[in-house]
Amino acid sequence: MLVLVIDGMGGGIGAQLVSQLSGQVAAGVEIVCVGTNAWATQSMVKAGATRGATGENALKVMARSADLIAGPIGIIIPNALMGEITPVMAEAISLSAAHKILVPVNQGHFEIVGMENRPLVANIRDAVARILEILAGMKR
Repeated sequence: MLVLVIDGMGGGIGAQLVSQLSGQVAAGVEIVCVGTNAWATQSMVKAGATRGATGENALKVMARSADLIAGPIGIIIPNALMGEITPVMAEAISLSAAHKILVPVNQGHFEIVGMENRPLVANIRDAVARILEILAGMKR
């Protein structure tokens, strides 16, 4: 089973997801990361991802084989993360058959209405808990 964590900019959200997941996933679950830049990839690999890659093509390829994709909500919005998410990347993630767990983060050009104003760390913790629930229910 393949969990793909995607992040850009400094990779902080992705690194937190990887760090919290890496010690809790069952045997046979691989956590792979794709960063929109080398810094983000390096942060996620240091946090415990099994392997990592950088850029649009790596994201397109890995999104096709992932069972679950996790990252900030901006990964499905073209031009989010200060322009690091290309339209091709957003489309590859959105069209992937993988289950998606998206951490809500308001960006300058969009706002998520109806959400509680909570600390990011709480949203990441909830995302990790949900990923673990989903993985427990997936049979492979």
